[in-house]
Amino acid sequence: MSSTTSTTTTTGTSRLDWGSPLVAGDVVLDERVAPRAPWSAVVAAGDVLTIVDVGGNQSADCLVFAAHDTSERYSVPDTLAWQGNAYVRQGTVLRSGLGNPLMTVVGNEVERQDTIGGACGKESNTLRYGHHTAFQHGCRENFLAEAARHGLGARDLVSNLNWFMNVPVEADGSLGIVDGISGPGKRVAVRAEIDVLVVVSNCPQVNNPCNAFDPSPLRMLVTRPRPSGEEVA
Repeated sequence: MSSTTSTTTTTGTSRLDWGSPLVAGDVVLDERVAPRAPWSAVVAAGDVLTIVDVGGNQSADCLVFAAHDTSERYSVPDTLAWQGNAYVRQGTVLRSGLGNPLMTVVGNEVERQDTIGGACGKESNTLRYGHHTAFQHGCRENFLAEAARHGLGARDLVSNLNWFMNVPVEADGSLGIVDGISGPGKRVAVRAEIDVLVVVSNCPQVNNPCNAFDPSPLRMLVTRPRPSGEEVA
């Protein structure tokens, strides 16, 4: 597995403060994503990415691309249509625009995960919260910066997942961005069904409750299951 990151890898005993993998296996990647920062890595087929909501109530905006051909990427409508449900939960298969499985949610410690709320950006911030926010970068800007490391640009940004973000669908069909339902140390784990490029924005939003108005770190752990019969330490 190869990976790239624009964040600092935790070292030594400090890792004990950042949670642990949700699915057992050999840890092949262990990185801390600073508040407001982007991150990316290639996760090999069969490996499991655990995302830890270190401080609680933090939104991890996420895009997934097929590593062998990044023109194939995560599709919100295909994922929701295949499963017939508006939320991402344990067992959800994240599908591409071709209907192919990219990743599967194999562990989930919150009630539901959002994939319809979209990503914040400088333009949307000014519309929602006023022009005084124009200087604030958002997840779109993080996506653009990190995607550029892989030869991707604005045309490659599509609707995304929002791990740990709470966007309820009300009885009248309206959406809300409300206080999160996650908490410190809560985790979600997704298994790669093929080699995938995962791009994450550790949401810098400070204008709504998606991260309690105070962005906090994430921990990204990739584990590789051992062959059947081998014990995991």
